[in-house]
Amino acid sequence: MRSITVDLGERSYPIYIGSGLLRSIGERCIEAGFAQRSPLLVVSDTEVAPRYLEQVEASLRSSGYTVVSHVIQAGEASKSLAVYEEVITTAIQGGLDRSSAVLALGGGVVGDLAGFVAASYMRGIGFMQIPTTILAHDSSVGGKVAVNHPLAKNMLGAFYQPSMVLYDLDTLATLPPRQVASGLAEVVKHGLILDREFAYWCREHADELLALDPEALGYALERGCAIKADVIGGDEREHGQRAILNLGHTIGHAIEAVGGYGTFLHGEAIAIGMAGSALLAAKLGRDRQIYEDTVSMLAALSLPTRLPSKYSREELMEAMMHDKKFKEGRMTFIVPEAIGEVSIISDVQASDVTEVIAQLKKEGSPW
Repeated sequence: MRSITVDLGERSYPIYIGSGLLRSIGERCIEAGFAQRSPLLVVSDTEVAPRYLEQVEASLRSSGYTVVSHVIQAGEASKSLAVYEEVITTAIQGGLDRSSAVLALGGGVVGDLAGFVAASYMRGIGFMQIPTTILAHDSSVGGKVAVNHPLAKNMLGAFYQPSMVLYDLDTLATLPPRQVASGLAEVVKHGLILDREFAYWCREHADELLALDPEALGYALERGCAIKADVIGGDEREHGQRAILNLGHTIGHAIEAVGGYGTFLHGEAIAIGMAGSALLAAKLGRDRQIYEDTVSMLAALSLPTRLPSKYSREELMEAMMHDKKFKEGRMTFIVPEAIGEVSIISDVQASDVTEVIAQLKKEGSPW
């Protein structure tokens, strides 16, 4: 088992990565300090629950916990206020109190939604992340929890750290290939922002990662989580340096919003966004080889780097205007200076971004 600590003083917490960890979830909840006298709420979705919910509930009950469960429809559309209200209703009816905790069993959608429930229920109760996708190695670490508004992604949320992240690699074996590739977008992102050697390692070992080779995947997830933990440790609430974790997300979130949170998976949209950020870097005078290498890394991981022609520049720009990174008529972008090094540029002209969008569409895309 691999172990990493997110160092946030008294709010520090461990990340455990390994096989077979779901079998010990009850013991881990005791380790996390969750009171056995208070009910626990497990939030999962229609893809994950049939495979793992019964096992998790059994482990929790064997450790003396009362368990309440809520299963949401799988997919980004469930990150909504309507579904949030449904989960809160389950928590109230299940008798959760101030000593209770919420366990997020699933991918990033489940983690973000369940985390927002934990952050707001009775002004904050315990929270554990149990990611079951590669993508969730990113979203489960760092305490960003939220739901979407129809006009903008993650507009309603909070910074709320979990007590523990428990990452059972066995749950990844059933992921479809497209979900695997989507998750690897956030893995290589961590290399692109802070670890040049790791970024190129991802390209060199792409076939092993896509095949879910245990050794390669374990190392990649550990390194990705460690990079994110280091960034968060220095800037928990994104007042400065933590923003570098948003590489590709300004354009990516707009793509998701315009597509109705269903056309592209999150990692696919972020991959196109990272290609766009590298194009923007070239437009701002950086070496174009950064773009070429970025695209080659993403392509090796079976990720898209161009926009379908049906996406309107006007709609994408409008979606970006609603993004939290848009202020006073200027846009904030994370721009690569080199592979493994990025800058936060807060005065990007909208006209430059419009040109980048046009370039991303120029050659078309099969996606």
